Amino acid sequence: MRTEYPMVSALREEGRKGQTEGKRGRISSYLSPSFQTAPFLHCLSAFCSRRNIFLRRVRGTRDAGRGAQDTLSTGHSAQGSAPQLQHGARMRGQRVLLLVGFLLPGLLLSETAKILTLSLMGGSHFLLMDRISQILQDHGHNVTMFLQRGNLLLSGFKEGEKSYNVINWLLPEDFNKEFKKSFDFFMEETLGGRTDIAQDSFMYCGINTSNEYLSFIIISSYRSTFEHYFNILEQLGLQCSHLLRRHDIMNSLKNENFDLVVVETFDYCPFLVAEKLGRPFVSFLPTSFGTVDFGPPSPLSYVPVFHSLLTDRMDFWGRVKNFLMFFNFCMRQRRIHSAFDKTIKEHFPEGSRPVLSHLLKKAELWFVNSDFAFEFARPLLPNTVYVGGLLAKPIKPVPQEFENFIAKFGDSGFVLVTLGSMVSVIQSQEVPKEMNAAFASLSQGVIWKYKASHWPKDIKLAANVKLVDWLPQNDLLGHPHIRLFVTHGGMNSVMEAIQHGVPMVGIPILGDQYENMLRVEARNFGVSIQLKQLKAETLALKMKQVMEDKRYKSAVVAASIIRRSHPLTPAQRLVGWIDHILQTGGAAHLKPHALQQPWYEQYLLDVLLFLLVATLGTAWLCGKLLGLVARWLCGSRKLKKA
Repeated sequence: MRTEYPMVSALREEGRKGQTEGKRGRISSYLSPSFQTAPFLHCLSAFCSRRNIFLRRVRGTRDAGRGAQDTLSTGHSAQGSAPQLQHGARMRGQRVLLLVGFLLPGLLLSETAKILTLSLMGGSHFLLMDRISQILQDHGHNVTMFLQRGNLLLSGFKEGEKSYNVINWLLPEDFNKEFKKSFDFFMEETLGGRTDIAQDSFMYCGINTSNEYLSFIIISSYRSTFEHYFNILEQLGLQCSHLLRRHDIMNSLKNENFDLVVVETFDYCPFLVAEKLGRPFVSFLPTSFGTVDFGPPSPLSYVPVFHSLLTDRMDFWGRVKNFLMFFNFCMRQRRIHSAFDKTIKEHFPEGSRPVLSHLLKKAELWFVNSDFAFEFARPLLPNTVYVGGLLAKPIKPVPQEFENFIAKFGDSGFVLVTLGSMVSVIQSQEVPKEMNAAFASLSQGVIWKYKASHWPKDIKLAANVKLVDWLPQNDLLGHPHIRLFVTHGGMNSVMEAIQHGVPMVGIPILGDQYENMLRVEARNFGVSIQLKQLKAETLALKMKQVMEDKRYKSAVVAASIIRRSHPLTPAQRLVGWIDHILQTGGAAHLKPHALQQPWYEQYLLDVLLFLLVATLGTAWLCGKLLGLVARWLCGSRKLKKA
C-alpha cells in the first residue's frame, strides 16, 4: 500500500467526521451493498465530503480576506492600490486551492496494491484470469500472475501483450501425461457414446428431465463417469502437492507480501496456495451458479440444484427432484473435496489444517461469471458480485479477410460457429460431417472456428463455410451482419452473445454448458441440441427456426439492454469491490454469521427439535395430570357412595 502524507491522512480523517457522515449515510441508505454499487457511492460520498472541506476552507479564507480588506479601506484609504493587489493575490490563491480541492480526492481514492492472480488451468479459465489481471493492472494496481505452463488446455489461444507481470511455472512432463491420460479417458466416456452426460454426468437420480416426473431409476453409468471425473481431480491434487513442495517458489511468493490474492474456482489448489501464503483472497467462479457451495442461500423451492436441469419454475415433482438432488450434490461435494485431503495433510501441520469447505467461505469476495439478465433470480450474500461479461470488449473492425467473406452474402449475413477449447476432444468424424451438411443448406455464410489441418479429408467443405484456426469472437458477435451464434454453451461465449444481442443455437459438450443452455432456452435466447442427437436435418431446422422467429432476437436484445443499463460495467464492479475491501481491510462486514453456523443451526433444526420435544413433553405431562385428576375424582365418588 502506498504511503500517505500527513495532510492526506488529516483530510481522510476529517472527511469521516461531522456532517459528512450524515450525508454519506443518507446516500448509501438508498442502495444496499448487495446491489453492487456501494464502492461507487462510497467514492462519490467521499469526494463530496472532501470537496466540502475545501469549500469551507475557501469560504473561511475569503471571509477573512473581506474583513482585512474592509479594515484596510477604512483605516488606510491613502494606500488605495495595496489592498486591491493583496485581494487579487488572495483570489488567485483561492482558485488554486479550489482546483486542488477538486483534483485531490481522485488521488485519495486510488490506492495501489500488490495483487497476485493464480492461473493453474488453461482454456477459458486462463482467458478470464488474464482479463481480470489486465483490468486490475490498468486500474493502477501492481498485478502479478502465477501462470502454469504446459497445460494441455492452454494451447490454441492467441495471447496478446500483457502489461502485468507473469511468473511462468512449467509443470513436469510426467504430471502432464498422467493428467492428459485421465482427462482423455473421461472425455471418451462422456463423448464416446457410453454415457449421455445430458442426463447423468455429475448427476445421481435418473429423473426424467424432459417432463420433470420422477422415474426413480438409478443410472448405472453415472458412477463410472463420476469416478473418471474424480480421477482428474486427484491428478490436480497431485499437481498441487508438487507445487507446494517447491519451497523456492512458495518462499518467493511469500516474500512478495501481496496485499491480495485472486483465485479461480475449478481446481482448488489456488485456495491452498493462498492459505499457505497467509494472504487474504477473493475467488472467481467461472461457471454458472451452483457448481460450488460457498454459502449463498439456496431455497430449494425455486433455486435449482446444479445439473438438475430444472428452471426456477418447478411443479411439485420438480421440487421433489430438486430436493433429492440437493442431498446428492452435498455428498458429491464432499467427495470432490476429499481429492485434496492428501495434499492438505502433507503441507499443513496438524492442528492448523484447513477444511476445504470452510476455506471456500473464507474468501473475502465471490465474483460470479454471470449476470442478472441471464441467471435465474435468487438470493445473494453481500459479498457475492455478478461480473459476467468481462471478456466483452468494445467492438473493433474485423480483419479484412473476414470482412471480404461476409460481404459475399450481402443482407443474408453470416453465422458464427465456435465450440470452445474442448472441440479438439471430439474425435468422431460424424460431428463435423453432420454440421457441414447442415451449414450447406443455409443462405448465410458460416465462419467456423475449426483447424483446417484436422478437417476430415473425405468430407467436402460446403461452399458457404470458412474454416479458421482463430477468430475475433467478440468483434464478430458485434458485427451488424451476424444472424446467429452456434456455440457449445460456455459461460464466456453466452455472456458475449447476450452483450451483443445475438440469438444462439447451443451444442453443449460437458460441465456447466447444459445448465447454461437450459437458461438460454428458458429465456428464449435460443435453442439447444444434444451432441448425441446431432443430425444435419435437425441442426438446420433449429438454426432456421432461431433466425426466422423474431422472438429469439427480441428476447436476447432485451437482455442486452438490461446488461448495458446496469449503473456499473462488470469491470467497474470488479475493480470497485476489490478497492473497497482493500480500503476497509477486508470484507467481514459483508459476511453473515450464517457462514460460521453448522447446517442444523442455519435451518433451525435444533430449535424445531426443542419445540417438538417441549410440545410432546408438555402434552405427555398434561395427559398424566389429567389421568391423576380423573383417578382422584373417581376415587372420591366411590368413597362418597360407600
